[in-house]
Amino acid sequence: MENLLAKRFRGYYPVIIDIETSGLKSETDAILEIVAIFPAMDEQGYLYCADKIHFNVHPFEGANLDPKALEFTGIDPFNPLRGAVDERDALTEIFKLVRKYQKNNECNRSIIVAHNATFDQGFINQASQRCNLKRMPFHPFVSFDTASMAGLMLGQTVLAKACAQANIDYDNKEAHSALYDTEVTAELFFYMVNKLKALGGWPV
Repeated sequence: MENLLAKRFRGYYPVIIDIETSGLKSETDAILEIVAIFPAMDEQGYLYCADKIHFNVHPFEGANLDPKALEFTGIDPFNPLRGAVDERDALTEIFKLVRKYQKNNECNRSIIVAHNATFDQGFINQASQRCNLKRMPFHPFVSFDTASMAGLMLGQTVLAKACAQANIDYDNKEAHSALYDTEVTAELFFYMVNKLKALGGWPV
């Protein structure tokens, strides 16, 4: 049977990503939490969640830990109960799953989907270079930004307001957990792609 997802985004497999970090600068600050959600497409061409993976991450040696960023996220990087792993191990496992789902969906490359995607993409690119990970499954600079998509389709760019416009529950108390934010971003992405499909916007 023809794989519709392979045709939907020009051969790209979209992976919904969210990270929490120890600051705003990808060159000096650490990834502390990362989640990836992997979509599938049903026979009618509608997206849904097929799988997800979640890691708490040790800050790399020498990383800047901005107290304001840690206060904002509520993350204690050195709490042993986090069960954190090194960033190389986290990215390696995520990339393995990315390639698996990319292959299963007959896509030729993957693409990061995130809210304000250049932020997440910059940190992932920088961490991949730092870990000397040669086989990067994601496009290095193209991404799908749900903030831009929501601005176009819903008239809102803030995640909470876009979700309200789409009638997606959003709990501010849960926000800034990578797992929660990724799940909400995925739901918003699926809503917008599926809404466009329902309106006849794909296929053209």
